[in-house]
Amino acid sequence: MAGNRLQDKQGKPAAPQDRLSASLCLEDPASTVKQVSPTRAAALAKLGVFTVRDLVTHFPRRYLDLSETQTVAGAVIGNSYTIAGQVHAVKLKRPNVRMVLTEITLVDNTGTLIITCFRQPWLADQLKAGDVIAVAGKVEFDYGFKRMVNPFVEKLEDGTGLSAGRIIPVHPACEKISAAWMRRIVGNALEHCQGLYDPLPLDLRLRYRFMSRQCALRSVHFPQSMAEAQEARRRLAYEELLLLELRLMDEAAQRSRGKLPVVHKIDGQRMRALAATVPFTLTEDQAKAKEEVLGVLSANRCANHLVLGDVGTGKTIVAAFAAAAAADTGGQALFMAPTEVLARQHGATLGPLFDAAGITYEVLTGSTPADQRVGIIERVAAGTVDVLIGTHALLEPDVAPRACTLVIIDEQQRFGVDQRQTLLDKGTNPDALYLTATPIPRTLALALYGNLTLSYLSQKPHATTQRTTTLLHKSQQGKAFDAAKAALAAGRQVYVVCPLVGLDTQARDAKAGKRKRAEDEEDAYAFEGISIESDDDFDADNLSAATAEAEFLQTKVFPDYRVELLHGKLSSAEKQQVMGRFHSGETQVLVATTVIEVGVDVPNATVMIIQDADRFGLSQLHQLRGRVGRGTHSAQVFLISASQKDTALERLRAMETTDDGFKLASFDLSLRREGDILGNRQHGASALKLVNVVRDGALIEAAQKDARAIMEADPALEAPEHAALAREMRLTFSQKHVAQGG
Repeated sequence: MAGNRLQDKQGKPAAPQDRLSASLCLEDPASTVKQVSPTRAAALAKLGVFTVRDLVTHFPRRYLDLSETQTVAGAVIGNSYTIAGQVHAVKLKRPNVRMVLTEITLVDNTGTLIITCFRQPWLADQLKAGDVIAVAGKVEFDYGFKRMVNPFVEKLEDGTGLSAGRIIPVHPACEKISAAWMRRIVGNALEHCQGLYDPLPLDLRLRYRFMSRQCALRSVHFPQSMAEAQEARRRLAYEELLLLELRLMDEAAQRSRGKLPVVHKIDGQRMRALAATVPFTLTEDQAKAKEEVLGVLSANRCANHLVLGDVGTGKTIVAAFAAAAAADTGGQALFMAPTEVLARQHGATLGPLFDAAGITYEVLTGSTPADQRVGIIERVAAGTVDVLIGTHALLEPDVAPRACTLVIIDEQQRFGVDQRQTLLDKGTNPDALYLTATPIPRTLALALYGNLTLSYLSQKPHATTQRTTTLLHKSQQGKAFDAAKAALAAGRQVYVVCPLVGLDTQARDAKAGKRKRAEDEEDAYAFEGISIESDDDFDADNLSAATAEAEFLQTKVFPDYRVELLHGKLSSAEKQQVMGRFHSGETQVLVATTVIEVGVDVPNATVMIIQDADRFGLSQLHQLRGRVGRGTHSAQVFLISASQKDTALERLRAMETTDDGFKLASFDLSLRREGDILGNRQHGASALKLVNVVRDGALIEAAQKDARAIMEADPALEAPEHAALAREMRLTFSQKHVAQGG
């Protein structure tokens, strides 16, 4: 093994060829590591661990700090502690046919602690009276004893765990490989690649006073102190971020490498006409974003710009000015939205402005009649259409613009990487402008979108309009109905939003790409219960339940007003008709699922009632309430929930205290487990195992700035000092595809 030949008997540093050999060992199969049998290799594979690299980056999820243990007597009820002691007795109990629990009695020289472990019968075989163990968890009091329920349990095999200063890492494990065995295997993997190269350039290591990579890997897995573990984590988290930012920037550069960029004209006739036509004064945020967007469009490089705007801040008008620049340059803009409702809304709001500014446009969706579609495609190909607004229909092969110089993608997170690229490929080297109404704090945006330049919108055009949010128990929903009746009597309109009440919880989590809730309380928090990506997601509507809700409201609550139902089983034309009647005021109460989340702009709607609000994610609730308060009248939002869970109610109460989407997003992030912050659905995010965007804001800013400086100085990463960094970046991401079969 490489690790056995990296130092001679005098302890001299390893030769360069040995360091290279150690670095290459990272790509060895996990089965080459000592004590990894074929059975264990198969078990590791189920954890996503295939190589030595995967093993050494299989980081502990927590530590048992036995230098900070508490006695049983000193443990305060309601607090969490690590307590070490001796096993007095182990009992396997079956309170009923379907439940198995293991009860462990732990004693130290101050008292007795009862430990109850549900669904862990193997503990009765692994532990016996006289064993020394450490447990970590929350202390409760019941039936006359201090207790812990489902704590982490660690057997201290050498019996020396009570000595001060010992820290035990707790790695993610599985049924076939215990946490103790995982420690041994990870330790063997570190020996396997002992002496590997450090990919970080020396100047960065010195600037931030980072320990070496080898030292950081050893210290994060087997620290001598918690301070050492934190320093190791800081170094490795920065490395993860730098590699991701470099990867994102490299991918962006590859898109336009060898191609001439489009330099858009930003002071042309149509631009001036549009500015004169807009019937309102831009907010400071809109004006700033407009200048930033036009700045990147007019630069002599390919633009990749993201506008992040809170609900109702007016991103669309900023996109309109970008489209005007494309028209003035003699090019065309493709403007894609995720739903037909939103695409047609853009056509309705921007159309009159484009007409007045001399900008030709068309709207193309899946429901566009065949004869009209043929004509639109012909005009786009001939170049007589300046702006083509549409849905996924724009991705069809026969949509071939003569000179696409700008691609605008609204709610860009709803489209896959391949879909975005398909649209970009309809031009030679078009600039890209992305819009999102999902509030993303700056640090998270930098981590996810390091290859993009960013603009933020937080000011709302109707700043004087007040919108309140109130959380009510199901038994109090009458208060919400009374508020709705008062609004209707004043000539306003009302939304009643229902979740997909018939969708099985497990199926819903799978559809939304969320990890199934675990038994352990630490893993039990799911953030986005429902995610509507397209009309196909409404296939799971419980139509009878939604219909019953609408009938109840029509007959019992709002008998003097027209109530209509919008659901996923309606055809596209029927949905448009329902929305048209609500928009015109012919319908006063609209009962709907989250199809109204985006793209619906009815200024006269001032009350929204969201049933079973705990089943929605915070960002989705914020999107939904953005449908009211869009005019000059004050608005009210009522969140109805029958939940008794403190975590669910805490999240909903946050909706009462802030109407700022970015603050709400930051609060949402603060509640998440570290591993859930980014989510594997984001391209490249699975490479970030140690980063926490709430805690690591400064680290993210630094890594993004350093990556940009490196790419500007050495775009191809060809300099000798960047060779190891370039190799590490490519291996880190290429192996993800290999491991996942992609």
